[in-house]
Amino acid sequence: MGEIDRFDLSYRRRLERVNPLRRPTRGETVNASAAKEAVDLAREWAELDRWDGVERDYSAEDVVRLRGSVRVEHTLSRRGAEKLWQLLREEDFVPTLGALTGGQAVQMVKAGLKAIYLSGWQVAADGNLATQVYPDQSLYPANSVPAMVKRLNNALLRADQIDWAEGNEVDWLVPIVADAEAGFGGPLNAFELMKAMIESGAAAVHFEDQLAAEKKCGHLGGKVLVPTGQFIRTLLAARLAADVAGVPTLVVARTDADAATLITSDVDERDAPFVTGERTPEGFFRVTAGVESAIARGLAYAPYADLVWMETSTPTMDEARVFAEAIHAEFPGKLLAYNCSPSFNWKRHLDDDAIASFQAELGELGYKFQFITLAGFHSLNESMFELARGYAANGMSAYVELQQREFGLEEHGYTATRHQREVGAGYFDEVAQAVSGGQSSTLALKGSTEEAQFEENGAAR
Repeated sequence: MGEIDRFDLSYRRRLERVNPLRRPTRGETVNASAAKEAVDLAREWAELDRWDGVERDYSAEDVVRLRGSVRVEHTLSRRGAEKLWQLLREEDFVPTLGALTGGQAVQMVKAGLKAIYLSGWQVAADGNLATQVYPDQSLYPANSVPAMVKRLNNALLRADQIDWAEGNEVDWLVPIVADAEAGFGGPLNAFELMKAMIESGAAAVHFEDQLAAEKKCGHLGGKVLVPTGQFIRTLLAARLAADVAGVPTLVVARTDADAATLITSDVDERDAPFVTGERTPEGFFRVTAGVESAIARGLAYAPYADLVWMETSTPTMDEARVFAEAIHAEFPGKLLAYNCSPSFNWKRHLDDDAIASFQAELGELGYKFQFITLAGFHSLNESMFELARGYAANGMSAYVELQQREFGLEEHGYTATRHQREVGAGYFDEVAQAVSGGQSSTLALKGSTEEAQFEENGAAR
């Protein structure tokens, strides 16, 4: 008997217990409603293409029982997840950059990117709620990435409001793929973190198979894996959180087994081929790192994730091909993700032609989501250093050169030269006019230097 049949039978039996000659109690009504909701959810899992190949070790009844009586609609997360899923299935690949600020997110969309990546590394470095500068070792408060997701979405929403108020219709709300690191604890922590990501509007969230207490950037040493089965519970917790929230948020499983040389335990038989038997002073077991270990873990994670990601140490197409072919031999068409990392010295490994074709070749192998994790950090630092260096040497001439470059970009859609408009001064003028019946005498843009000097026909242009 299938899961749907069991739920149908359970539902009918519950209804049979209700005497048709009397009014059902509130409890009976609630139970019957919950049973029907579980039947409908199980049918959705069985029938929708979205859930092909996705395994859950819990039931639809478990999900409904955990939802509570109030259904909260997570519009941004749902909209982003559905859009990202469509992009991943229709595009050759979806390339994007890591955003560090709301302004960067707006510029990415304005320039034509169809998704945004949000890196825990960047949040640790310059965007966490502790207001500290940290390395990528899960040292910041666990709600920092959800807070940054909200910040990016708020920036995109403001851009949407500005354009809409001006009579333009632009699709600003692109999907945000967010970094949950190693989950900041066990499955319960992952469950709560995933909920927070969804509430902030994330379209997809990735988790990695490291020990949260010893988490490191994938390109640092000292990485400690958790047993395969333990990480599967993390993935299940994330999926359960999305199901309870009622949104199809994508779950991305990342393995660091290509480079990690330690594991917490040898309890899982799937890890046994790679455990050397040697122990460390902390009690960890040493393991053999490499693509074979990453493949074994990728195969174990694939049924529980929408995308699988092997963190690599170099931009090596041969290794990417070996991993992709091994995953697809058992899970044809499984979506893959690839970190085109700034931690690679790209020109040391590849010539110009190989760099130019690298992402297209990855796309052909099934790496449908490709991202430059720390693009925001490097762009922000390089551009400010270049401006400051020029300003220290040449004064105002350096800044005016930047301003002229901005003017030159306007033909490509750039609008931040009019910075007052960019942050919503005109939008809030509309608010002021609405509440004053169109009689406001304190509008911000009217009489501003931006109106006089930066409009298309401004004299200073």
